[in-house]
Amino acid sequence: MKTLRQNLNNAYIRAMNKLGGKHARRRIVVYVESYDDVNFWRQLLAPLETERTCFEVLLPSHTTLCKGKKTALANELGERLGQYMIACVDADYDYLLQGATPTSAAVCSNPYVFHTYAYAIENLQCYAPALHNLCVMTTLNDHRIFDFEAFLAAYSEVVWPLFVWNIWCYRYDCYKQFSMLDLYHVVQLQQVNLYHPEQTLEHLRHVVNAKMSRLQRAFPQARKTYKPLQRELEGLGVTPETTYLYMRGHDVADGVVMPLLNAVCERLRRERENEIRRLAEHKVQMQNELAAYEHAAGCIDEMLRKHNGFSTCPLYQRVQRNVAALLKRVEEEDAEYAQPQGNS
Repeated sequence: MKTLRQNLNNAYIRAMNKLGGKHARRRIVVYVESYDDVNFWRQLLAPLETERTCFEVLLPSHTTLCKGKKTALANELGERLGQYMIACVDADYDYLLQGATPTSAAVCSNPYVFHTYAYAIENLQCYAPALHNLCVMTTLNDHRIFDFEAFLAAYSEVVWPLFVWNIWCYRYDCYKQFSMLDLYHVVQLQQVNLYHPEQTLEHLRHVVNAKMSRLQRAFPQARKTYKPLQRELEGLGVTPETTYLYMRGHDVADGVVMPLLNAVCERLRRERENEIRRLAEHKVQMQNELAAYEHAAGCIDEMLRKHNGFSTCPLYQRVQRNVAALLKRVEEEDAEYAQPQGNS
């Protein structure tokens, strides 16, 4: 027998909101994919809350521990969505596939499904303009020794044509020959040279060009469709400079951004520790200061997962505008509902 909570749907939440009276705060239920998503979407939605509207972020199932996009967009739940019950998910490749699969169709066409536009939350956490602040939070050293924005823009330009090939393979059901994992093996950073990042990029460019040559020989039929797909992706907002936001999220975090952050933070820590050793008046003071510094410094992995410095990212703000448009529709509906009561 189904519990009452399993029968929750948009109509039920709407009715409960109406029973609260004209001055009660509306509740909008938000289903997300996993535990980590709860905090992300709470941060995104919180600034949109008003005295009249609040959000409640929940996992999609109250009866099992099943998580993920398929659970969040399951047919049973999808039929229950509406203005007062929405789903918020990672875009993955579904946004770029533009309805080529059933999940992609749900993500792109259902007005009550909101997605990140970027591949996943991890991509937004790797937003280049926020990475220096992450290093400062971790090392307590504000010396800017590496230009994350310039490097990730250049990196993205190098991998962009191969990324288009990857999307092409998924669009035309050839992904087994060139999967996301295959792409990752090509574009991950094997070595990071902070002093000469151009050498890292040049090596990557050589590897990418070699892989593209093999793909062109393997799929000659792509000659007519590759360029139109590239233009379509650019029309969706993907640019050569921002490719890293649309690649598989944990690949970008583990294979690109974390190697950079670890290298930069290690150097910044050494700078701070050497400064303490140089300025200490005696050995006891040096040991105390080094211990205090180690206690105050943070863990870059944890900082990357929990920071919110990506709130200025245009994709993040685009999602907020989409949700704000929903709230506007809810307010207009409530105003229409209240009007006959006011005239009676």
